Amino acid sequence: MWARRKISVVERQPGQWCGTAIMLVTVMSACAFLLSDTALPLLALANLPMLIQGSRLGSLKGILVVFALQLLMTSLFYLLLYGWQSLPQAALVVFRLLLALIPGWWLSARFAPEQLGSSLARVLPSKWAFVLAATLSLLPHIQREAMEIYRLQCLRGAPITKRALRNPKNWLELGPCLLFPLLIELMKLSRQQALAAKSRHFGTHPKPTHWQAPEDL
Repeated sequence: MWARRKISVVERQPGQWCGTAIMLVTVMSACAFLLSDTALPLLALANLPMLIQGSRLGSLKGILVVFALQLLMTSLFYLLLYGWQSLPQAALVVFRLLLALIPGWWLSARFAPEQLGSSLARVLPSKWAFVLAATLSLLPHIQREAMEIYRLQCLRGAPITKRALRNPKNWLELGPCLLFPLLIELMKLSRQQALAAKSRHFGTHPKPTHWQAPEDL
């Protein structure tokens, strides 16, 4: 659950600062895939302020769990396909994915969905702005749902506890026990969002308005 935070000067001007933050996040996420291996430590250093502020606004445990699961699955695939010598390359791939994920995670924790949608609608069609804002707003929900599914599966006796995952044979259980239920839950949520937008006649007006919280007015 996201913690309450005081309204700062940045939050009183969401249009200006949110648009700048979106541009910054886009550049930093792209750099995670475009930069050379030697430049990745500098990019990680640039991501550190986002990681610190994001941990204050929300929970850092979710993104650490996603990183650990991705590292386990990617390492397993590289191990099966290329052998033990490929494990450093697998870790580097997951590290790049983490650097690409942190800016978007920070953006979703820092700004409300309506602020993101309002800023994106200035440069994109309203439908595309809605899709992108809804996608970014799903990141905190993914963290909560992943932890909830993990706890329920552990209570049912699934071999995905920390102790059970010490055995590489149990790594394959992460797919049917955690990743597949999470994917189904996200598909259900996406359908609910689409039905909610359709019931409110989204897309019928050429210039849709955006709701603003009282502290943003």
